Amino acid sequence: MAERLSLGAMPNATEPSPLRDEIAGIPVARLAREFGTPTFVYDAARIVQRIRDLAAFDVVRYAQKANSNLAILDLCRRHGTRVDCVSAGEISRALAAGFQAQGAPPPIAYTADIFDRESLDLVVERGIYVNCGSPDMIDQYGERAGRRDIALRINPGFGHGHSQKTNTGGEQSKHGIWHEQVPACLERARRLDLHVSGLHMHIGSGTDLAHLSKVCGAMEDAVRRVGTGITSISAGGGLPVPSRAGEPAIDLDAYFELWNQSRQRIEAELGHAVSLEIEPGRYLVAESGYLVTEIRAVKQMGRNTFYIVDAGFNNLPRPILYGAYHGMSIAPAAGASRERALREVVVGGPLCESGDIFTQEEGGFVLTRTLPDAGVGDYLVIEQAGAYGFAMSSNYNSKPHAAELLIEDGRVHLVRRRQSVEDLIRGESIPPRG
Repeated sequence: MAERLSLGAMPNATEPSPLRDEIAGIPVARLAREFGTPTFVYDAARIVQRIRDLAAFDVVRYAQKANSNLAILDLCRRHGTRVDCVSAGEISRALAAGFQAQGAPPPIAYTADIFDRESLDLVVERGIYVNCGSPDMIDQYGERAGRRDIALRINPGFGHGHSQKTNTGGEQSKHGIWHEQVPACLERARRLDLHVSGLHMHIGSGTDLAHLSKVCGAMEDAVRRVGTGITSISAGGGLPVPSRAGEPAIDLDAYFELWNQSRQRIEAELGHAVSLEIEPGRYLVAESGYLVTEIRAVKQMGRNTFYIVDAGFNNLPRPILYGAYHGMSIAPAAGASRERALREVVVGGPLCESGDIFTQEEGGFVLTRTLPDAGVGDYLVIEQAGAYGFAMSSNYNSKPHAAELLIEDGRVHLVRRRQSVEDLIRGESIPPRG
């Protein structure tokens, strides 16, 4: 149980002791010894299982912004996903991982609210399918691309999310084309010889089924406005991932059935088949990932005990951004005792920033977490770190980026080496004097 920092709560002795010896069959102590800390570790089997969970959908399109490591992209491609990109860099990553530029359904889709100049050049040059999130994108693309198919991302006028920062619908959101502007956008596309063949609607992360039903209805309304040219609809992403023990998983059968019923009604009105896509990011990769850190100090601050580890929000920013909860466990150092009492602790990182706390809730309220007694040299494993961890990491405090490992079929692959100090300052220069 987590308690607010100010309570100085005592541990609950009835809770199971969260000790962890291995990740995907590989000892944590071995991983830390061979590759150092902090290090992200990904279990490939977890990702493959999550892809299979969504097999009822016609197309599973991985939103690579969650984790764009080439090895993760390659794994997803080998198991049948397509990929969503939001920048020229992500398109380049997808191509480097083996995705083709064109095909049916499109292997790569570019979904954004703007074109920067580099992205516009690349999608035109490579014939990448574009999902337009603003009226200006239609104009800019049509003036360059000639006769092509596009999709429209629609903001239906409402949203939902586990945090206001992850709400992607409604008038406070920058995402998508406002639903009332769809007719004008269709006229823009017609004038520029662009054919609207797809519609996309995503209102935020953690969508529940009640909100989903509203999204399905809004999608049907949007299809009626666009007409018979629609051949695909996208449910977007935002599939929730349980973060605490006992939290229910999303009912994927019910989720699919809501969308499938909507798709069937659309098909009946249009008189032809319509492909149903889903665009998961965090759902595919979050549970696969672990951030392995070393405890470097144990500090007593009044009634509160702090475990200070060698990873900070420069590695995993979700707690400081959203107050996101991540499971944690202690991996004893090699040869250390496993007999450990439980205690209430605050887990923090090394950064010169008061907000560098992994056990906090939204609003910056610091919490304690019940963990086994641990000391310097033991390892703390932060769980569900496969999404928006490395992808959102930074060099704050001139901290090098962590290494990344992928464990597949019992083998450990170094899929990104740890950044060196030389890497950190590469590209910088001091102006000449005199």
